[in-house]
Amino acid sequence: MLVIILRMKHFPVTSSTLSAKALALFIIEQYGLSRDTTCTLFRTGINHTYFINDGSLKYALRIYSYKWRSEMEVSEEINLLNSLKQQGIAVSYPIADAKGYFIQHIKAPEGKRYAVLFSYAEGQKERIMDLSTCYTIGSLMASMHNLTANRKIGRIEYNSKSLLDLPYKYASEYFSTELPEMKFLNEQVELINDFFKEGSSGVPTGIVHLDMWYDNMSVSGDKITLFDFDFCGNGWLVLDIAYFCKQLFHIEANKSQYEIKIQSFLKGYNIKRKLIKDELSMIPNVAAAVFIYYLGVQCQRFDWSNIFLSENYLKLVYVPKIKAWLDYYKTRQLNIGPL
Repeated sequence: MLVIILRMKHFPVTSSTLSAKALALFIIEQYGLSRDTTCTLFRTGINHTYFINDGSLKYALRIYSYKWRSEMEVSEEINLLNSLKQQGIAVSYPIADAKGYFIQHIKAPEGKRYAVLFSYAEGQKERIMDLSTCYTIGSLMASMHNLTANRKIGRIEYNSKSLLDLPYKYASEYFSTELPEMKFLNEQVELINDFFKEGSSGVPTGIVHLDMWYDNMSVSGDKITLFDFDFCGNGWLVLDIAYFCKQLFHIEANKSQYEIKIQSFLKGYNIKRKLIKDELSMIPNVAAAVFIYYLGVQCQRFDWSNIFLSENYLKLVYVPKIKAWLDYYKTRQLNIGPL
């Protein structure tokens, strides 16, 4: 038997978790922070997040995964956040280093990764939200949309291809297309594609967040700060509205409470930006499309999602969530209700 010995100092890797200690020294040097500054790993995921503490000052450090975003895409996210901050939207914004640069280049074992230091979003994540919080989120989202409507960013275009066709293709690389759940998803891709072609013309577009739910916002009293714009891109503004509605639907087990809370959210939104009838009617299908998109993301980033991405996950968790949502709105319509 022929044995080939790979002679190298380090075996190649596709993903790494950077040392928090080394990052602390790096951040101290780049940003001129005090020598007592500490860095702790908060979460690994699509990107990795660390918390930086310098006395009473706290920051969030995002290390983008290898080849997940281009430098231009990161730069576009930074420009959007700076613009929103300047116009009074509460966001976790990028911090420039001692030389005025926002993007750091890290030589990781797998290759070059980008790093950005963000302001810390004070407050708590509130999974179970009250009516006031739902209203405030709607108002904040609408205020952001008023600033991003009819604007473009150098990022992904959210359309039928990116939301439906490509995600199904990515999923089919991990799951047999003969599975009932994959057949269901394929049916939904076709149905929603047809729905978009028939009824999406004239629907307001602009720059969207695409990941606005409780896990990406901090609540402090009546102030809500948005963060994690990693999925920002171009598309219908209703994408953000629909995604929030669907996440709230799954969080709130009591559907009577869900109805009350979603009305509060929509009222808060409508006060700042008037919703049109077509946007409301699109919400069920648009939300399902975004969920299909995120299944594609999990398949694309299998190095992050492999701890749960399985046939059981598809059968028992993900597809049932999409079905439950669509079934709920087969006989119902979203409306704003009395103001």
